[in-house]
Amino acid sequence: VSFSSPCTDMADFREVFAKAKHIAIITGAGVSAESGVPTFRGAGGFWRKWQAEELATPGAFARHPSRVWEFYHYRREVMLSKHPNPAHIAIAECEKRLRKQGRSVVVITQNIDELHRKAGTKHLLEIHGSLFKTRCTNCGNIAANYKSPICPALAGKGAPDPETEDASIPVEDLPQCEEDGCNGLLRPHVVWFGEALDPDILTEVEKELDICDLCLVVGTSSVVYPAAMFAPQVSARGVPVAEFNMEATPATDKFSFHFRGPCGTTLPPALARHETELIS
Repeated sequence: VSFSSPCTDMADFREVFAKAKHIAIITGAGVSAESGVPTFRGAGGFWRKWQAEELATPGAFARHPSRVWEFYHYRREVMLSKHPNPAHIAIAECEKRLRKQGRSVVVITQNIDELHRKAGTKHLLEIHGSLFKTRCTNCGNIAANYKSPICPALAGKGAPDPETEDASIPVEDLPQCEEDGCNGLLRPHVVWFGEALDPDILTEVEKELDICDLCLVVGTSSVVYPAAMFAPQVSARGVPVAEFNMEATPATDKFSFHFRGPCGTTLPPALARHETELIS
């Protein structure tokens, strides 16, 4: 075995895990895939005749606000029926248990589906925003929104079938800001293609990555942005990084551990209570 190969021994990982005081967990689409969440990326990832890359842009929203809202309304409605899987639950339970021991867990996610929140994760940094938040294009107010449908005009709309006609809802009937006298057009509070990540959230992420003494990359390959930015900088400090995903990637050899397979299977035993943990 060459020195650079990552370790696949769970017992070795568990030793490191037992001693870690500040654990950063970076999660991506692979964690949600096992809850049946469609990603709209890659082959077959279409909504009607479009892929996410064609709808999730500021330009698409400027040209076709009704179509983009139909797409997000559909995704919100789908998500309301989905549940956290064993990977989300293992992360949330680990955070809760370690907090009682004076240890910290932070989840840095690129998922917008809020399944981590549903599972009970408290310390959550959603770097791509959330399907269940809106932002006003006029006053900038950000608000949580779990309404189903989000506005009356979208009721029954958003069907993904390619034959579906655009609803062409007038802008004034799309979701509107409820701040005093604003009535601006709301947009999903998600980071679209071509948009920058929120600098305040990135500052928090950097702080967490600077203090972590163990980093897990779960359900995202470390060549996919933004894990590609985060994990290597942790690794460069000599901090162990453990990858949990379906395949090895070009970055895998830079990391300490690699556990291959569905996260719902690999993560629960990795994060379960270690026999040396003192439960208060």
